[in-house]
Amino acid sequence: MNDLHRQPGMLALELEGLGFRHRDQVLLRDVNLRLPSGSRTIILGPNGAGKSLLMRLCHGLLQPTWGRVRWAGSDIQRAEAARLRQAMVFQRPVLLRRSALANIEYALSLRGLGRRARRARAIEALEHFGLGHLAARAARVLSGGEQQRLALARAWALEPEILFLDEPTSALDPAATKAVEDAVMDFHRNGTQIVMTTHDLGQAHRLAEQVVFLFQGSVLEHTPVEGFFSRPVSRQAQAFLAGELVW
Repeated sequence: MNDLHRQPGMLALELEGLGFRHRDQVLLRDVNLRLPSGSRTIILGPNGAGKSLLMRLCHGLLQPTWGRVRWAGSDIQRAEAARLRQAMVFQRPVLLRRSALANIEYALSLRGLGRRARRARAIEALEHFGLGHLAARAARVLSGGEQQRLALARAWALEPEILFLDEPTSALDPAATKAVEDAVMDFHRNGTQIVMTTHDLGQAHRLAEQVVFLFQGSVLEHTPVEGFFSRPVSRQAQAFLAGELVW
């Protein structure tokens, strides 16, 4: 894979006083985080805590109401170069009405790759994720696990420096979940920073280096994974890990 070259490493992802309001409701408030380059961060919290919203703000899909998302010293929403160095995989894969191969080729065409180069890269990505035999299959008729692996293959083909994953295994069986987890670690071994949400505490323990715990739109804890699971500081995190309803 040598047609898209990684640029020199980005700085840490920094959120400065980040907030988001929808109508009259504040959904995120005063989020201040620094996520080191090359790290694996898992965002945890109860339903409605703001996890998916935070991911979309980080990726530039939404504009914050106040505060800033900074990446390599620039506002991510204003820096096309920064956006091109990221990828995001959603809970339900967003796939085009075309073949598995064409889904990846289209994403690469948006990066300006020529037809021959993007065909070769797309085939390589499918093979890497065990989907080579499904290249001509319509993407939307694949199984849930295959669709998620296709979304990961598409992201892998883009060689992102940071990969956002929003509940990527929530609807998958154990075998498909393991395949996704293996892919996440494969991305990381190849130098990609991981930022991911999950409700699976075992998965968080397996994949995270650090945990961000969100509650009602605020960051209550940001700590190394072992410290979070063994010594949570906030009452809300303690209740969350105990499986109690958190209000």
